[in-house]
Amino acid sequence: MSGRVGKSVMNVKVGMFFYLLSLLLAFFSRNIFLNCLGAEFMGLTGVLQNILSYLNVAELGIGTSITFFLYKPLQQDDHMKTSEIMSVLAYLYRCIGWLIGGVGVLISLAFPLFFGGLSVSLPLIYFAFYSFLATSMAGYLINYRQLLVSANQKQYVVNGYFQTIAILQSLTQIVLAWFYQNLYLWVAVGLFYTIVGCIVFNRRISKEYPWLKIDLRQGRKSLKDYPEILRKTRQVFIQRIKDLLLYRSDDLLVATFVSVVQSAFYFNYTMLVNKLNFMVNILSDGMNAGIGNLIAEGNRQNTMKVFWELTAIRFLITGLIVFGFLMFMQPFVRCWLGDKWLLSDLVVYLLLANVFITLSRGVVEMYISACGLFHDVWAAWTELFLNLGITLALAPFLGIPGILLGKILSVFFIALFWKPHFLFSEGLHVRVADYWRGMLPYYLIFAVFLAVAVSLKVLVIDPYVDSWGKLTVCGVCIVPVLMLVYFLVLFAATRGMKYFIARKPAIYQKLRFLTKQE
Repeated sequence: MSGRVGKSVMNVKVGMFFYLLSLLLAFFSRNIFLNCLGAEFMGLTGVLQNILSYLNVAELGIGTSITFFLYKPLQQDDHMKTSEIMSVLAYLYRCIGWLIGGVGVLISLAFPLFFGGLSVSLPLIYFAFYSFLATSMAGYLINYRQLLVSANQKQYVVNGYFQTIAILQSLTQIVLAWFYQNLYLWVAVGLFYTIVGCIVFNRRISKEYPWLKIDLRQGRKSLKDYPEILRKTRQVFIQRIKDLLLYRSDDLLVATFVSVVQSAFYFNYTMLVNKLNFMVNILSDGMNAGIGNLIAEGNRQNTMKVFWELTAIRFLITGLIVFGFLMFMQPFVRCWLGDKWLLSDLVVYLLLANVFITLSRGVVEMYISACGLFHDVWAAWTELFLNLGITLALAPFLGIPGILLGKILSVFFIALFWKPHFLFSEGLHVRVADYWRGMLPYYLIFAVFLAVAVSLKVLVIDPYVDSWGKLTVCGVCIVPVLMLVYFLVLFAATRGMKYFIARKPAIYQKLRFLTKQE
């Protein structure tokens, strides 16, 4: 247990360190890029990267399936079995990488029709797209071995290398954008650092796993020995299609139903949200392999205890993100970029409703993946078609709010009701009623504090905050107090927070005294 926890803690520490650096850099760089490179170009890059997100669906979920099958041989230190599975992965990813490259080239032939009305030249559009395409292909042809590192509970190694490269890339792009405003140079820097990252990371992998032998021919032959990989891949594929449309297509949808320029406006908001969502993902990524190992041990009591601990942590972080953004997102964008970049409050409310659904379902999804439960493909199809139908019906009339409503309405019932039922009945084999008895206090407490946050926004923050100084004062005075009270209420009313704090007995006893619990 200590080794698993230690690796998870290291994953989180390293991930959080680089997250904080990238967060500060993102706010600084976004302003420079918009001013020096233009909203149209930045909106265009978002659209091109969304197109690549659709191409990446060709991955089919193979990585998720392979990771699931790596847990056992890694735990048993079976080098031969691990090398065999990784050879299968290498063969499949090689096919996928070249497929994505070929389809990407075919799609690019239609760019004169898609982007003919923009002031950005077509040669620059092609150069940017092919550079992004090469970066995407590199993940399949060269960097696929990072899946082995993640499955071995060493996500911190992956984060350390790739986040360092990403930070160096951003710093270089900031300097060059400021002094030269050259769009070609900005794109070329990204391609250069992709090449550097591939070289440096793979040298580290060779030193870390000298016994790893990748044989593409053997991988092709061994594929028939792992029918479960292909079966689970087919199941995960549908989930990936759904996730792609729901969570990775915003820029493309806004560009289609509103405008490319408006997609740059919308990206400013989603960048803020995604940066903090990434923080939550750091926690999940750092623990995924550990949860898989925990479930494999078969200790139901310990498995459920950790489930409620993670749920408590999730709701604490979700509260920080949702309450904070609800109160301060609009003032922050106003101070950061100016009034001209503001979107409506309705967009903010809908965006945060989607954030709540996404974050609150995270622990259930983590456990579903660790249990290898991917066969409820009907749920993914339902979410997918509901999202397409609602978006196509509402987006032409409502614009960005219509796109967000399509996301929210399509996932609400399945995410909050079906997925927990699926996990508890087929994965954990625990009564679903136990889940709802444990979850209802979280939802009720969250709703009460959400009402408090709305009241503070309307009565205090909106009338008062109009500068960085006032934003800082309000943030420092309001957020820590609100979150402290929220934390104490969670501790008093939920067993998950008690389980988590009980890991530090001294703090646990003080909090029990403070909340007047026997």
